[in-house]
Amino acid sequence: MRAADARSGAARDIDLEALAAWLAGRGEQVTGPLTARRVGLGQSNLTYRIDDARGGSSWVLRRPPHGSLLPTAHDIAREHRILAALAGTQVPVPAVVGLRGEAGVDQLVMEYVDGAVLDSVEIARALPLPVRAGVGPSLARTLAAIHAVDLERTGLHDLASHRPYAERQLKRWSRQWEQSRTRDLPSLDRLTELLRRRVPARHTLCLVHGDLHVRNVICSPSTGAVRAALDWELSTLGDPMADLGTLLAYWPEPGEVPAARPALGVTALPGFTRRDTLIATYAEASGREVGPELGFWHVLAVWKIAIIGEGVLRRARDEPRNAAEGGPPSTAYIDHMVDQAWVLAGHYGLGL
Repeated sequence: MRAADARSGAARDIDLEALAAWLAGRGEQVTGPLTARRVGLGQSNLTYRIDDARGGSSWVLRRPPHGSLLPTAHDIAREHRILAALAGTQVPVPAVVGLRGEAGVDQLVMEYVDGAVLDSVEIARALPLPVRAGVGPSLARTLAAIHAVDLERTGLHDLASHRPYAERQLKRWSRQWEQSRTRDLPSLDRLTELLRRRVPARHTLCLVHGDLHVRNVICSPSTGAVRAALDWELSTLGDPMADLGTLLAYWPEPGEVPAARPALGVTALPGFTRRDTLIATYAEASGREVGPELGFWHVLAVWKIAIIGEGVLRRARDEPRNAAEGGPPSTAYIDHMVDQAWVLAGHYGLGL
């Protein structure tokens, strides 16, 4: 798993000697002292690359953020369960080494998957145009594979409630906003009320990733194909259109890149497919009809991104060790996402 390996921070909160012994006990080849460094731009669960310089082996470790956490958030044991259940399915995921505890904190350890994580404009620009063109369709096909998972066979049928997903999402993320907000934001509150009035009819229930986008996958640097889908902490049982809406929300096109977070705009570069191609590819791969309700899910996903950004900002203010390189989202970025959600609501006719 390679996510901006050159950018990192030392992991002072991991007992590397104890981790080495644990890895060896799991049958992993550990021949020298381990090193650890923070990788990626994720600021929710913290991700570290673990290296055995002498033996040439590498792993990835994920743990919750530091400080006081919201209830039900950052559940590493749940993420471990999902990844273990998906082994042997058509969903590309890293192999799980195991779940360990340290100082009362769960740590998920998995294999290191080599490849490209497109979490910076520089990394994306280094890819040839044909490779860029392959990323989006592969992401859409990965979503289709996730939604095709047999819940009974994988033991994930009881992962979450089977109640209507839109109502569950609005309730959960409204509560997250109230518990993590750093200020009043009336435009977001009005958007919440609009979404409550526009909840679509429920169509189906399946496994959803909840956060699948270009920075949460490892891609082949030669084809753009997804080698591993990462960061399953928001995975649940829900409407497949919610996942497609999330993919669209994290896929800005030219002119939509937030000035406050330029690294989030790699898909606006030449060569990357447009959102309509993602939709068409998903429909073909999944065999599902994509109807007008997708507009609701696209707007809800952007609304949710703004709330997640506010939570990241709050955690970084409360505990600076939680911030990834580049710092937490700014209020300007969060405001931009709320404004973008209103533009999309108008585009889809939700505000009428």
